[in-house]
Formats: sequence, structure tokens, C-alpha cells
Amino acid sequence: MNQKLGLAFGSAPGSNSDKPVESTGLALSPGLGGITMDKSVEFSYEELAQATDNFSMANKIGQGGFGSVYYAELRGEKAAIKKMDMQASKEFFAELKVLTHVHHLNLVRLIGYCVEGSLFLVYEYIENGNLSQHLHGSGRDPLSWSARLQIALDSARGLDYIHEHTVPVYIHRDIKPANILIDKNFRGKVADFGLTKLTVGGSSLPTRIVGTFAYMPPEYVIYGDVSPKLDVYAFGVVLYELISAKDAIVKINGSSGETQGLVALFENVLNEPDPREELCKLIDPRLEDNYPLDSVLKMAQLARACTYENPQLRPSIRSIVVALMNLSSSTDDRDVGSFYENQALVNLMSGR
Repeated sequence: MNQKLGLAFGSAPGSNSDKPVESTGLALSPGLGGITMDKSVEFSYEELAQATDNFSMANKIGQGGFGSVYYAELRGEKAAIKKMDMQASKEFFAELKVLTHVHHLNLVRLIGYCVEGSLFLVYEYIENGNLSQHLHGSGRDPLSWSARLQIALDSARGLDYIHEHTVPVYIHRDIKPANILIDKNFRGKVADFGLTKLTVGGSSLPTRIVGTFAYMPPEYVIYGDVSPKLDVYAFGVVLYELISAKDAIVKINGSSGETQGLVALFENVLNEPDPREELCKLIDPRLEDNYPLDSVLKMAQLARACTYENPQLRPSIRSIVVALMNLSSSTDDRDVGSFYENQALVNLMSGR
């Protein structure tokens, strides 16, 4: 287990050859091929094992589709270590490649990595877990409406960065509450870039289907098309969850086992001539009456725009950031629904 493994990742430091293996095009060290590692550290297995008490259950803080996450203190800094099987090399390299190129306040920060026996990614430790735990778990105080707005805005800013400000453009492909982390100040950070796909010029590219079904837009499920509007759709589902604290797929009619997507549930309500009364029935009851109904309605309208069936009608993440900024500042009383019906304004705010 302690032996450094080159495998499909190139040769270990100190070996006679650092030629990367063609299957990945990446060498393990130094610099992992074309990946700039100036802000990431290569840890040894021994250091990670010592920091986690040999990856004890007592230090385990999470479990994802591609590995387990452990709490650690490394070199004086609190950290979260994701331990992944060698079979998850594609996801490991996807995340490593994105997070060594991309640095933003609202994206989780990668500290370093290790390839010894298993694959390890070392991140900054985020104190308050993930959004799913706050919305769907028990034992936590409910998030206030202002905190929910702030987390939505933070997450949108993180996505805006990878959609609009990086070359190439990155598409996350697995936006959901479990992948939005909440720090000690209740600010949001987008995490888990293992399924991230880059696009050339932000155009739509067909691909294999990965991710979480309830957050997938129709064009992705049917055709495998990937564009920034894929993340916009998933973000709209997250907005509905922030309002309702319901899962993306909800049970209806009690014990019959019948289910309905949150998108369809809200769509039915927002189609009402005056949706306020029915909307109140969907709002997280733990909020009690501590929310401005107009603000909730505008967020629901924004979520609806994000989840339009036609991806061309969905707003860009940049215009979503502006809408959420207006909503959180309460200085702009424009109706969010009409905001997106003004295509010229959408084009302007999207930089087109």
C-alpha cells in the first residue's frame, strides 16, 4: 500500500523515465504533464495516513460516488482528503486538472494530491458540510432565507467563473446540493469536479451521460448534449430545493410510491394566475413566516427560467448572478419573470 505506483499516471519521482503513459497523457511528477502544479502539493501516503489515523472511521466525514472523504490536519491546516480507487482515475484527473487551473473564492480549493496505492485529493476543509445536509438532514438549525439567497449567489458566482472566465470553458455536470459546500460564514463553494467536461468555445458537445438524473435537462438525457445550459438547469433545481427543502424527486399521494420531479411540482404552481397561495404550501415549513414572499416568488420564477425545456431560453449563469444580486440587495423590484422575457436584456447581460 505504501509503494508509490506509476501505473497509468507515469513514473514515480526518482525513476529513470518520466514519460507519460498515452492513455492519460499525464505524468505523475513533476507537474503531472500539462497540469500546472504551482499551487498544489504532492503528499506522501504516510503523511495522509498519519493525519487521518490510518483513515479511521472516526475521521470519515463523507461518502461520494467516487470515494470517501476524511478530516485531517496537514501542515497546520485543516483539510478534507478524498480517497478514491484506482478505477476512478478518469474522475481523479478531471478534478485535478480543473482545480489546478481554476481558483475562485466560490470554488473549493485544492491543496494537493497523492497517488500511492489509491488516489487522494486534498482540499481545504469546509466547516459546515454541504447544502444537502442543511436542507434534507436533521439536527441542524434551518438556514435563514437570507442565508439561502447568499448560498445561491455564491454558487452562481462559482459557476459563472468556470463558464465565462476560464479558457477552455468548463461544464460541471453534477451541480446539486451535495456538491455545494458551506463554510463557517455560511458562504457557498462549488465542489466535486470529477465529472467536469471542457468545451471549445462554450459550444454544445455530445457525450456519455453521467451525473444525477433528477438534475439533468432533457437535451442531455436524450441527446447527450453538453453546454453551460446543462449546469443552469441543475442550478434551477437547486433553487427549488432552497425554497422547499424537498428532494429533487418528491413522493406524492402518501404511501402509493408515486413520485414527481420538483421541477414539475413548481411548474404547476407557477402556472396559476396568482401562485402565491400555492407557493406558500411548498416553502420549507422550518422557515415559518420568516421570509419575504415576493423574494421567494422571484427566486421560484428564476428557477423556472433556469429549467425551461428549451436550453436556448434558459438564462446564462452571468445573468442569474445579476438577478440574485438584485434579489439579495432588495434594491430592484423588477419582476424576474419579465426580466427573462426581455431577450435584449438577457443578451446584454450575457455579454453577447
